[in-house]
Amino acid sequence: MRVIFWGTPEFAIPSLDKIYLSSRDLCAIVTVTDKARGRGMKPAESPVKKYALEREIPVLQPPIGEGQADNLRDERFIEELKSYNADIFVIVAFKILPREIFSMPIYGSFNLHASLLPRFRGAAPIQWALIKGDKVTGVTTFKIEDKVDTGNVYLQKQISIEESDNFRTIHDKLSQIGGQAVQETLDLIDSGNFSLLLQDHSLATPAPKITKEICEIDWRQSAESIHNLIRGLSPSPCAFFIHNNNIIKILDSAVSSDNLPESGAFYQTKNELFVGCGAGSLKITELQREGKRKMYIDEFLRGYSFK
Repeated sequence: MRVIFWGTPEFAIPSLDKIYLSSRDLCAIVTVTDKARGRGMKPAESPVKKYALEREIPVLQPPIGEGQADNLRDERFIEELKSYNADIFVIVAFKILPREIFSMPIYGSFNLHASLLPRFRGAAPIQWALIKGDKVTGVTTFKIEDKVDTGNVYLQKQISIEESDNFRTIHDKLSQIGGQAVQETLDLIDSGNFSLLLQDHSLATPAPKITKEICEIDWRQSAESIHNLIRGLSPSPCAFFIHNNNIIKILDSAVSSDNLPESGAFYQTKNELFVGCGAGSLKITELQREGKRKMYIDEFLRGYSFK
């Protein structure tokens, strides 16, 4: 089976590695155009591109089109894709593909999504599973169709969300089981012995892109809701609040049963900080002022006062 892999970030690497180490013909990878990053704004390669170059796998990158977006409909790019005569496209954390591309291979294209579809369709499924307080999450492989994240399902793998988990830990767990799901999906397609499962669209929930407005804490919410927001956004981009014109990010917290007089009221001791919420209170354990390094609360309070 000739495979072209589409992906960009670190999340995609375990899936790509499974294909590379298998007996399948990984004939090329597609990733985004190198983007300018850092203080010097020098073009930087994606993690997927770095992986491919180290192993001498051919790399395809669509040219930049209008609005500095990758132009997936560029004629020369499409012709180059066709020249590989791939049997299937595997997509892990890439852009939305037009029909003329995802329908190109004989077996079509499938996507690895970081949720148990139809729950959390959209750009930020890992974050929203934590923000909503879910106790389980997982990954889904599905056949790509025109509407985003709506295709019929090959398989799903589930994990528990522990109290200690945040975005980073769930990201890493799903990245690893995602690699297993991709490998097993290719095995199913190879065997021809599988049935696609239709998604129940009535159960669909959204997972929209994380914005700055979502990240700002509303202390009128319950302590549990705020704690879940913090978990879902840690270690980046982080939930934050503003105190004396300082933007302060919270990286870690715990729900406290103690009730403070009002939401948004701070209570600090020498080594601890509590904030009143709409219901209950929040114990903050790790903070970061804008432009500063992150600190555990005892160190932070030695140089900053909420009184």
